[in-house]
Amino acid sequence: MSQPDAKLLSFPKGTKQPLRRPRDPRIDAFRGLALLMIFIDHMPGNPYEHGTLRNWGFSDAAEGFFVMSGVAAGLAYSGRFLPEARSANGFWPAVAPVWKRSWTLYLVHIFLTFWAVAIFAGGADFFGMPQLFRPHNLAGVFENPEEVLFGVVTLGHQIGYVNILPTYSVLLIFTPAAILIGLWRPMVLAAIAVGIWFAAGVARVNIINFPGNGEWFFNPLSWQLVFVLGLLIGLRLRLNERLVPVSRPLFALAAGWLLFVLAWRLVPAVGDFMNHQMWRMGEAGAPRLFVTHNKTYLSLPRLLHVAALVYVLSCLPSVTRACGSAWAAPLRLLGRQGLLVFSVATLLALVGQVLMDGYPTSAAVVWLYPLLGAALMLLAAWLADDQRRRARRAQREAAAIEGAATRRSAASA
Repeated sequence: MSQPDAKLLSFPKGTKQPLRRPRDPRIDAFRGLALLMIFIDHMPGNPYEHGTLRNWGFSDAAEGFFVMSGVAAGLAYSGRFLPEARSANGFWPAVAPVWKRSWTLYLVHIFLTFWAVAIFAGGADFFGMPQLFRPHNLAGVFENPEEVLFGVVTLGHQIGYVNILPTYSVLLIFTPAAILIGLWRPMVLAAIAVGIWFAAGVARVNIINFPGNGEWFFNPLSWQLVFVLGLLIGLRLRLNERLVPVSRPLFALAAGWLLFVLAWRLVPAVGDFMNHQMWRMGEAGAPRLFVTHNKTYLSLPRLLHVAALVYVLSCLPSVTRACGSAWAAPLRLLGRQGLLVFSVATLLALVGQVLMDGYPTSAAVVWLYPLLGAALMLLAAWLADDQRRRARRAQREAAAIEGAATRRSAASA
């Protein structure tokens, strides 16, 4: 084995090599579940939205999406950043795939944005409802196209419900540095992420929109913390280890917090009391980051809820078995084709919004369209998965033919 270049970042001598392990079914299953919930939540007014995560706690499927994205990044990219790999292949082959993914997400975001404009413009024309030109920050596209179109391609102007990928794309730009720090000193990376989250939340630092004086709905400086949480989990999973050990007291604390938040959300007396206490803390000078449920800055109650949820679910063997069961196969299928499914779900949800505005009293639209959309998401994932299997089979067959030809040549020689 070649020796690491002395110029490379040094790692502790005890750094383990990643172990080959079967694919964790929880990753695909939970990513698929998050995508399904995002699809449902992006059609306000449908009856299925009452069963999504946001009804049971402070966080929702978006936090889950970022955590699972971080886990996937840690598993997929970190091996290229190990000292031996960087010494053998160089630094750029490690960085390039991450930045290529970031660019892909940017292109998908632009594609979805222009389709969002087309969907609502088509709905306004078909139903004779000019009000469909106005929701979700769409009005500027038609009223001030010169500046807004420039803002769209520079990510300064984002359409509602089509605004999660820019933050993910930006975070991937900094992922190589995060992986290096995480491999070197995981707690240093965690401390940096917490510090950035805290400073951004207290000082209200965010990326400003253009045109206009608004700000990004998913503040990258805040949401990087849940992405880094997932990234650190992914780094440990490559070693077949846990980021946070299983602990009965910690499990009880996390589960207790989840139950308390559930009561906070569902029991009016508890919710009114706790919200009043948070208001009093705010009046006394506590930072808004600690005493609100703000999504843009990922307030502390939301952060603690998603962290507790991830920990509790990760500690239960029954969850792993359930995610690997035949019943969870559709969710795993959705999760394996995450970007494609997200794109299809986004477009279907926007079409669903237009249809519900155009046919507000139609039970078929309200009850059946979300089910049709979920079925189409599964179909798209199955087709992509089948294409991937066919491509891999063709590669294996080609390799086998080439190997046989090589052996015949060697034998004849």
